[in-house]
Amino acid sequence: MHIRIRTIINRGRTLMARTFPASQAPVGTLDEIFLWTDNVPGSEGKQGKEKISIKGKYRLLSNIHNPSVTPFIPVQAVATGAAVIIAPGGGHCELWMDHEGYGPAHWLSEHGIAAFVLKYRLARDVNSTYSVRQHALADIQRAIRLVRSRSKEWGINNSAIGVMGFSAGGELAALAAIHFDNGRENPADEIDRQSSYPDFQALIYPADIDGFEISKNQPPVFLLGGYQDDPEISEGLTELYLKYKKAGVPAELHIYANADHGFGIQQSNTGAVALWPERFQQWLSDGGFLKNK
Repeated sequence: MHIRIRTIINRGRTLMARTFPASQAPVGTLDEIFLWTDNVPGSEGKQGKEKISIKGKYRLLSNIHNPSVTPFIPVQAVATGAAVIIAPGGGHCELWMDHEGYGPAHWLSEHGIAAFVLKYRLARDVNSTYSVRQHALADIQRAIRLVRSRSKEWGINNSAIGVMGFSAGGELAALAAIHFDNGRENPADEIDRQSSYPDFQALIYPADIDGFEISKNQPPVFLLGGYQDDPEISEGLTELYLKYKKAGVPAELHIYANADHGFGIQQSNTGAVALWPERFQQWLSDGGFLKNK
């Protein structure tokens, strides 16, 4: 069995269609939206199809030259007005699309939070010429602008659009909360007039914590990790929390005793760590981001 996935560009017309085996199709909505309609900045001349590989029960995606988001929009009856751009992890050489992408997006949308799974360019992919702070960062910034530009269409509160990242994606989410603007003057297209500021950030076992530059103008942060993770993360998260607190950035920290790296959202999670999405949902509610709830 194969599922045909309709790919949509920013103006809503069909650009192309792709066919995936049913076992490789994302759950939830299947409309993929490219971040740029053409001429992706920094990807000029880059060609080649995306590559899907399997590692155990996980699907890994690489060779990304045309970044996109896949939206998971909640039904109106449960919609809260909040939205999250999700950056899966994978060490910037691949993307773990299921338990750090489609799985979280499916859970969030079922609980009234719009989710957008980001495919971003990979700085450490084979023969890559991309960089994290130029190309991947541009991708998540563009995703925030895109969601904000279509917020009315999707029933999203323009002041409740945040980012969530796992591992390397957590680094990218943090960078989006460090480097942002209120919209570009005289942009090439209308999307770039929108602010790239994320209203909140969720950093799930984020990588390269030492490189985060913390300042008071950054959005509230939800920090999550496992006690059994590498010290860089399991201990680094506590130090990172204190940096946010010292800077006056509202922060909440959860470290689960029986969790290691890479748990994401998946059915195999058991015990307290399986309930972390509810903690995140409550944190959003406490912060006033679920205003329609």
